[in-house]
Amino acid sequence: MNQRWLGGLLTNIATVQKSIKRLKELDAMATENAYEGRAKKEVGRLERERKHLQQNLAGIKDMNGLPDLLFVIDSNKEAIAVKEARKLGIPVVAVVDTNCDPDEVDYVIPGNDDALRAIRLFTTKIADSVVEARTLATETDFAADKIVREEEGSTETPEEYTQYLDPKYAEQLMSESLATSGIVDPETPPRKGPSSEAPVVEEVATVVEH
Repeated sequence: MNQRWLGGLLTNIATVQKSIKRLKELDAMATENAYEGRAKKEVGRLERERKHLQQNLAGIKDMNGLPDLLFVIDSNKEAIAVKEARKLGIPVVAVVDTNCDPDEVDYVIPGNDDALRAIRLFTTKIADSVVEARTLATETDFAADKIVREEEGSTETPEEYTQYLDPKYAEQLMSESLATSGIVDPETPPRKGPSSEAPVVEEVATVVEH
C-alpha cells in the first residue's frame, strides 16, 4: 500500500474483505463492458466508487486473509498499522529512522525513510526476497510431495506377491511340508487300530533290548 493506511485494515478484516469483493465486482463490470445500457450518471457513480476502492485496496486485492508479516517504511508515520499488527501478533519489519521508536518494531532496519532512493532500495530488496522465498518454498513443497509419493508407492505389494500374504496359503504350505516329511500334524487325531500301534511297540522293544 502506498496510500493512507485505513484504520482497521487488519483488525477489521471482515469488512475489508467485503470492500475487496466489491472492488473485484466493479473491475469485472468495467472489463466486460457491463456498463452498457446504464444511465450515464450511474456509470459515473460506479466509476468513482471503483477508483476510490482501487486507490485504497489495490495493493491487497489478492490477499485472502491476514498477512504473515508487515513491512513498513516509516514506523512513526504508519503508527496505526504497527499497532494493529502488534495487537494481532503479526511480526513487523520496518525501516527505522532517528525519529522512530525501535521498541515498537520486531525487526529493525536502520535507514533513512525520507530519501526516495533509499525507499526504492529497501522496497526492491524486500520484494525480491519475497519472490525468491516463494520460489524456494514451492520447490521444497514439490520435492517433499515427490518423496512422499515415492515412499507410498514403494510400500505397495506387487500383485504376484499378494498370495503369499494370504493365511490360507500359509496353511496350505504347512500341510504340504508335513505330508512330504512324513511328520503327523499334531492337530490331526491319531488313527486307532492294531496297525497303528504295532510300530510303537517294536520301537519300545528295541530300546529295551539295547
